[in-house]
Amino acid sequence: MSTTPSTEQIVAGIQSWLQCESPSNFPEGIAAMARIIADFAAAAGLTVELSSLGPATGPLLYATNRAPGDTRPGILILAHMDTVHPVGTLLENPVRIEGDRLYGPGGYDMKAGIYLALSALSGLARPGATKLPVDLLVVPDEETGSHASRTHIERFAANAKYALVCEPARPNGGKCVTARKGTGMLNLNVKGRPAHAGMQHEKGRSAIREMAHQVLALEAMTDYERGITVSVGTIAGGTVTNTVPALCRCVVDFRVPDMGAAEDVLRRMRELCAVGPDVELDINVELNRPPMVKTEAATQLLALAQGYAERAGFPLEDAPMTGGGSDANFTSAMGIPTLDGLGADGDGAHTLNEYVLVSTLEQRLKFWELLLKELS
Repeated sequence: MSTTPSTEQIVAGIQSWLQCESPSNFPEGIAAMARIIADFAAAAGLTVELSSLGPATGPLLYATNRAPGDTRPGILILAHMDTVHPVGTLLENPVRIEGDRLYGPGGYDMKAGIYLALSALSGLARPGATKLPVDLLVVPDEETGSHASRTHIERFAANAKYALVCEPARPNGGKCVTARKGTGMLNLNVKGRPAHAGMQHEKGRSAIREMAHQVLALEAMTDYERGITVSVGTIAGGTVTNTVPALCRCVVDFRVPDMGAAEDVLRRMRELCAVGPDVELDINVELNRPPMVKTEAATQLLALAQGYAERAGFPLEDAPMTGGGSDANFTSAMGIPTLDGLGADGDGAHTLNEYVLVSTLEQRLKFWELLLKELS
């Protein structure tokens, strides 16, 4: 295994990656980021493949230290190269170091995490350098739901003994994640009947009025004791002020802690009925990411990881269930022991104050080296 890079070398590498902006709606930027990662992996001697997921999405990147013909279940590392930050964010949050903080858009979530995992794997690129073969899959669309990459994630996960996810460590201690809520979305369209708001108001059927009833019904599905949240995120309707509105639509986000809660919320949403007469509801609801439920196998994997973290020089604590979803939800739902939040320590995900703690980088890289080399 190669010598672990110094903090200065790790920081320089991450800084170079942060100069490439790769927002989810900018496939050219994602493609450029994929090329940077692919070149890094290939230079280390890993087998690398880039495959297109369509012109609007960006490529899927796969790198491995598998020997030809080695089909054993191995370690699957999951990461994403897309960010939530639009092009130009570097002007508002330039790449810089202030004290112990390395700033830059997408650094904490999650380019620094990819860099740490890939640096560790690069030192273990020779087939047989790890007890299990290691596969790294970097997707281009996690921030928008992994719609194009999900089938590929599940295909690789089907031949994985463990899944390790490079999402950022939880703030205030660098905790990892073993449980996430499932995420879903409802698109609700209401069709009413237009009429002149002054002369024939009684003949109209207001889609906005009906939507108001539905919004209250949807928000009432929130149950904090069960860990269920339902949020009407966007709403739009009507055409002009002097016409009874015939159309209204909303998009609803919901989060659920387990499949029982998911099935309950899905059923209740599909059973929504109009309150007023002569209006129609068009309901389109799906569970985008199944819940990541902490299993006994994940608990055992966590114990191993905690031992490697201790050897690397830091305590690895388990965070409480988080409301945000990730690609870990998919592998966990398939029964693969999964640890998430193994990326960089820092804070400020999805904000202009996003940063990575420089002083933690060497320890985190050493942790990844031990994890990949010794898991069996």
